[in-house]
Amino acid sequence: MGVLFDYFVAPSDELAAATIDGGPMGLFRTVEIKSLDPVVVMGGLEELLTGRPYGDVLKDPRCGHGLALENDGEVVVLTVTDGLRDGLAEASELDEIAVAWARTEELEGFDPAVLAEMLHELKALAVQAVEDGERLYCWTCV
Repeated sequence: MGVLFDYFVAPSDELAAATIDGGPMGLFRTVEIKSLDPVVVMGGLEELLTGRPYGDVLKDPRCGHGLALENDGEVVVLTVTDGLRDGLAEASELDEIAVAWARTEELEGFDPAVLAEMLHELKALAVQAVEDGERLYCWTCV
């Protein structure tokens, strides 16, 4: 079994952190994804979507900032950048982005069609987050 990543939207860091026990499913709109971490892999996606240099993405205070931690880091709730949220919400041509994303070193061997499906789910989540004035988060379980 790999690492589980649940990307979700919440109205505040405090409410997002409260999902540490049991995860966000049933509490907030959530997309379940395996193997796509919110810092390295999603940082690369943000660069593709927005043109923001990867180094700048990593310096963003919301890039993987830990809000809650349990079991020596086996379960964490992390912030996701507003740049990624906004880039996903505004993105078009997701199938082409998935092809470019699949060419990155971190996603070597991933099927672009599978990545495109994930992008469509994440885009829907991001659009709703922008409309509702909410932010993106990632609940991670090792």
